[in-house]
Amino acid sequence: MHFTLSDLVTDIAQNAAESGAARMELEIAETGGGKREFRFLVRDNGRGMDQGEIRLAVDPFVTDGKKHPGRRVGLGIPFLIQTAQQSGGGWNLKSEKGRGTEISAWFDMDNVDTPPSGDLPGMFRTVLMFEGPGECIIRRTRAGLGADLDYEVRKTELAEALGNLEDTGSLVLLDKYLRSLEEDDEDED
Repeated sequence: MHFTLSDLVTDIAQNAAESGAARMELEIAETGGGKREFRFLVRDNGRGMDQGEIRLAVDPFVTDGKKHPGRRVGLGIPFLIQTAQQSGGGWNLKSEKGRGTEISAWFDMDNVDTPPSGDLPGMFRTVLMFEGPGECIIRRTRAGLGADLDYEVRKTELAEALGNLEDTGSLVLLDKYLRSLEEDDEDED
């Protein structure tokens, strides 16, 4: 089971990164006000799935055995579905063979069964380090929950500025940068 929503998102993003995609996009949106909600979307231009493969992907008792040889179950998407439904949210999966996949989910943050959002900057760093896609774009918004956020980061731009994203020094700078984007600016006024 996943302890945070960040864990769920990381699992789905890893599937996208391993799909043969050249490009992966991750969008995270949090809203407040009357109803606090957490939404995410992962989109890739990888292998994609046909309708039969989609049915298998949502079945927790089936796996293709390629990603994890010897494993007979696949739980990433089924755990996402279960968590979204139990927490008053929902999910959507669209895919086209040879064109890519888009998975989205939303969660009612006031529902007692919704896991905490977790370490979003840490999750962004992990996703940016996945092997596979040459480009990874992360879009982040937050509204009605303290300071509003609206930013985008691109793996190619970060690699150009920081160098090798596997180097320890670059990872430290990347982590500081991602965390700075999440800071509340209310005290600076």
